Amino acid sequence: MSAYRERGSRLGGGTVVWTRTAGTGPQRVLPDGCTDLIWTDAGGADPEGKLFVAGPDTRAQLADAPPGTRYVGLRFAPGTGPAVLGVSAEELRDRRVPLAALWSGALVRRLTGLVAAGGMGPEGGAAAVGRALEDAALGRLREGPPPDPAMAAVVAGLARGHSVAEVARAAGLGERRLHRRSLASFGYGPKTLGRVLRLNRALDLARGGLPFAEVAVVAGYADQAHLAREVRAMAGVPLGRLLTESG
Repeated sequence: MSAYRERGSRLGGGTVVWTRTAGTGPQRVLPDGCTDLIWTDAGGADPEGKLFVAGPDTRAQLADAPPGTRYVGLRFAPGTGPAVLGVSAEELRDRRVPLAALWSGALVRRLTGLVAAGGMGPEGGAAAVGRALEDAALGRLREGPPPDPAMAAVVAGLARGHSVAEVARAAGLGERRLHRRSLASFGYGPKTLGRVLRLNRALDLARGGLPFAEVAVVAGYADQAHLAREVRAMAGVPLGRLLTESG
């Protein structure tokens, strides 16, 4: 079992700074509609570690690293990552990309130096790395265009279980235009984002001890069989096993 912690970020809006130390065996990373800017000390040969971006996933990814491998990440709330990273979320979907492929060499070298200065020792090193990632992201936001302002309402509507048509009307957009803007902001269309958000809502309910049949009703699935199909399709394993892995 890996050790995981997170805190709210100075970027606000649901963005978090997280840390994880790998345990034994692969870690199942579930789709959540987010993109992450991540530092890790995996790789061994580079004493400064490496920086990469994890794009929005449509299905679970298995992250396998030697036990003790350390990570610090900045997880951008759905729809906000592209404004920092400077690339459409669609280009990052289901991918892990070196930060050097997205930002200039000078920017990456500067951030790498700040991260290296923060270190990962026992006296707050992870916190220093997290602050360096936040500072870099805040600088990018000051210099470039902001996130698509309509997308926060789209996320909120889908999270409440509204249909794509209802969300489009509330945002004052046609469904085709909403789909195009969702691809750029989230990496996939609003229907897929709705499935991702519903899956995470269901998992929160199940982890809280709600019986699976009730989870299905409260989270907005047609029935328990529908819940089971969606969990297996997106997470790769049945709900019971998923809860055991994350417990």
